Amino acid sequence: MSSNRAVAYQGPGKVEVVEIDYPTFELKDGPGVNPANVGRQLPHAAILKVVTTNICGSDQHMVRGRTTAPEGLILGHEITGEVVETGPGVEFIREGDLVSVPFNISCGRCANCKKQRTEICLNVNPDRPGSAYGYVDMGGWVGGQAEYALVPYADWNLLKFPDKDQALEKILDLTMLSDIFPTGFHGAVTAGVKPGSSVYIAGAGPVGTAAAVGSQLLGAAVVIVADMNADRLANARKFGCETIDVSEEDPREGIARILGREEVDAGVDAVGFEAKGHGRDAGEAPATVLNTLMNVTEAGGALGIPGLYVTGDPGGVDEAAQEGSLSLRLGLGWAKALSFTTGQCPVMKYNRQLMEAILHEKVHIADAVSATPISLDDAPRGYAEFDAGVAEKFVIDPHNTTGKVK
Repeated sequence: MSSNRAVAYQGPGKVEVVEIDYPTFELKDGPGVNPANVGRQLPHAAILKVVTTNICGSDQHMVRGRTTAPEGLILGHEITGEVVETGPGVEFIREGDLVSVPFNISCGRCANCKKQRTEICLNVNPDRPGSAYGYVDMGGWVGGQAEYALVPYADWNLLKFPDKDQALEKILDLTMLSDIFPTGFHGAVTAGVKPGSSVYIAGAGPVGTAAAVGSQLLGAAVVIVADMNADRLANARKFGCETIDVSEEDPREGIARILGREEVDAGVDAVGFEAKGHGRDAGEAPATVLNTLMNVTEAGGALGIPGLYVTGDPGGVDEAAQEGSLSLRLGLGWAKALSFTTGQCPVMKYNRQLMEAILHEKVHIADAVSATPISLDDAPRGYAEFDAGVAEKFVIDPHNTTGKVK
């Protein structure tokens, strides 16, 4: 049996590369595994040799100690890999296939999956609808920041790349299909971005950047990205976005400077529950982004909210925030007849189309997010630098498949 190593959360601010079991076709007990999932048989699963697995801002929430994640949890929900073994129930996926793994695990059989709501599958997490690899309260499916990973319901979940050699040439773009590119695109779609739209995107991290690229792909006339991080704002300007530094400028005033009016057609929240207030010395104020979006989006518009919000935040600014209760100006949103779309992105709704856009040179998402390959052993450094706000998307390459790991 092969060995396996993975990135584990070891307490606030600490991750380590540890030895773990090589995957088998059974979900075993471990940190974060729901007791009702222990012993679950997985004849429908595939074992992957991980080609790339990305560090996500959602992982950072756990690593900062801002969730109820247990120590020892194996991290990583953005996975691309090569199939090395399949269970007896797998019919169409074959050994040697190069595949993208949607971060949300789904069965393909329940009522929600059949409605394309794979983000709230009813059969993979005993606690609540919806699941993901390596994430708190998501059923305990082992994370993919590892040398090898297991994917259940492989025929359903895996997106096979049609040409393996072509895919390897574009792997830094295609690795973004597991989460951030569909997630950012979903934010733009649910915000109602159309040809000629103006859109305000809060957050210039990887998901906000993906939302900006997605908005451009959808035909937006003006894409405005707001953040406090000068490097990330500079990166957004490189691919044609307008920017607002909300530590220095009020969002409505910035929008007026850019558009000549104070409201946009569509708004996207790519920040989530660790939002800060606006202004140079602003502290954490988790409802800031949502309230700002209601303020700057025109009446009858829509808000796409791919930014993460949680039901348990030990580091919340008050008791309400610690259980995910925020002080929202819902009356303003109601008065303006705004629509809201929250929750995980249903990745399978978009990943095939976005794959085709990448393969046919319609979009270069890796350049936009500054994809940076690193080794598995270098993951702790990647987490620390990403947490410090560097304008890069770290791509862990456990086997140096890209040939670009230094």
